[in-house]
Formats: sequence, structure tokens, C-alpha cells
Amino acid sequence: MADALRKQEDRRHDPSAASRQDSREAGMRALAEELQFKVEKTDRGFTLTRTAGLSRPERAENLTLPQAEALLRTWKLRGLGGG
Repeated sequence: MADALRKQEDRRHDPSAASRQDSREAGMRALAEELQFKVEKTDRGFTLTRTAGLSRPERAENLTLPQAEALLRTWKLRGLGGG
């Protein structure tokens, strides 16, 4: 357990890890824009909201970056119509 916490701490202080995280977030935001999602970042995670072409808004809250990326990849595979 202590080793896992130490590795997590090391990643937080690793400038290249922070750069990769920023790059991933930028990629996620670009895909979100392409798929007409609005992205909000809070201290609890990401919120993705899409209203374009839907009878009711699609909204997912408190997502980690990998979860947000996965949701957007799913939408990309389904197409803009969501189906």
C-alpha cells in the first residue's frame, strides 16, 4: 500500500507526467468539442454535457479523465446522433 502511495506521489511531482496529463486533457477537450459536448472541470472531476440533437440532455458528472475519454470514444463510435 505504501509503495502504491509513493508511486502516486512520484507521478504528481514528475513534470513529464503532468505534461502527458495536460496533453490527454487537451485531446479529450478537442474530441468533446467535435462531438458537441460542453466540458467542465471541478475539484471532483469532469462533467460532460451534450444537448445538441437530443430530446433531453446527456450529462455525466464527476468523471475521471479516463472515464471522460471512454464516454467520448463511445459517442464517437455511435455517431453524433447517439445511436
